[in-house]
Amino acid sequence: MGLQFITQQMIAQIIFIAAVTMIMLIYVGYPLLMFVLSRIFSQPIRKIAITPKVSVIIAAHNEEQSIAEKIENTLELDYPRDRIEVIVASDCSSDRTDQIVRSFDDRGVILHRENEHHGKTYAQNRAVGMSSGEILIFSDATTMYERDVLKKIVRNFADPSVGCVAGQLIYVNDRSSTVGAGCRSYWGYEKTLKNFESRLGSLIGVSGCLYAVRRSCHARLASDMIDDFAIASLIHLQGLRTVYEPEAISKEETNHRSKDEFRMRVRVIEQTMRVLYRYRKLLNPLKHGMFAVQLLCHKVLRYTVPVWLLIAFIANLFIIDARDLYQYIYLGQLLFVIAASFGWIGERFKVSLGPLSMPYYFTLVNLATLVAFTKFMRGETHVVWEPVREVPKSREVVVNR
Repeated sequence: MGLQFITQQMIAQIIFIAAVTMIMLIYVGYPLLMFVLSRIFSQPIRKIAITPKVSVIIAAHNEEQSIAEKIENTLELDYPRDRIEVIVASDCSSDRTDQIVRSFDDRGVILHRENEHHGKTYAQNRAVGMSSGEILIFSDATTMYERDVLKKIVRNFADPSVGCVAGQLIYVNDRSSTVGAGCRSYWGYEKTLKNFESRLGSLIGVSGCLYAVRRSCHARLASDMIDDFAIASLIHLQGLRTVYEPEAISKEETNHRSKDEFRMRVRVIEQTMRVLYRYRKLLNPLKHGMFAVQLLCHKVLRYTVPVWLLIAFIANLFIIDARDLYQYIYLGQLLFVIAASFGWIGERFKVSLGPLSMPYYFTLVNLATLVAFTKFMRGETHVVWEPVREVPKSREVVVNR
């Protein structure tokens, strides 16, 4: 009986160490690998100041609170006015969005309205059909751009190997919410990875708030595809790169309520899983090299983290008496859960708890991953989208023209 207990404990230790190792490889090992490889095998981008005609396509669904400010922000960008076209793709908006957009007719803003709510990707694709720019810029209605954003982003297209360019999104947490602080920290980690991946060759995804594509490379995505992730795969299949331009800056408010952030994360992760499945042929490193490795490590393995966390916690229970070290590790896991719980309580009562935002947001993202995987396995889809961000007070004024 004693020997059997020792054997079970040894197996539990092996399982525990394997689970912890996987988590460390995903969150620490992979970024370190990208850092090292990007320094050794860096692929510079040829950047030259150019001014091709660009079409800025703004996706909108019931955005009456922010669309006027967004259009003004776009029209004020530092770019030759005769080289920029602004199109608002209204996905069956039922509020005053369309009316506000039409008030900018005399300034050349074009409204493309979908009379049925088919979703963001569908509306954007239809708007592309009526655009004329050599470079297509995709934006959300709640995202504000720095004045030089177009000049910074299009200069990358002087390099013929570049098919898509992602700008830098900066999340603003003006209300100092716990979920907002967690989102900013998480996004900072993601931007570091983007820098490494871009230097090494290509990104595997972009931010839907700001990215640009050569018109000749743009392909119509299925309406149930998340455009900002699928676009990098489509560009890769054309033998081109998707690169990161950190000097092309956009800003957007974070979500301030955990239910909004959780709902958004579930939708994005479930759609990303759907893209990974549809383009599963890209997961073969023998055919797609580093792009496949990045997909596997940055996305596929990242989505297994909740499972490894659960395995590590359960295995820890079986070996808690083996060594004092395992007791401390178990205590650490409990403290992490408690910290995440306090972060949630702080968010509920609108009290910023500083460092507790990280364990709280980490837990939120991993729970969202589990829910998204369940929906994916059930075959549920999120074709349509409903904006969930709260609009800052400064944007609640509707411009009447």
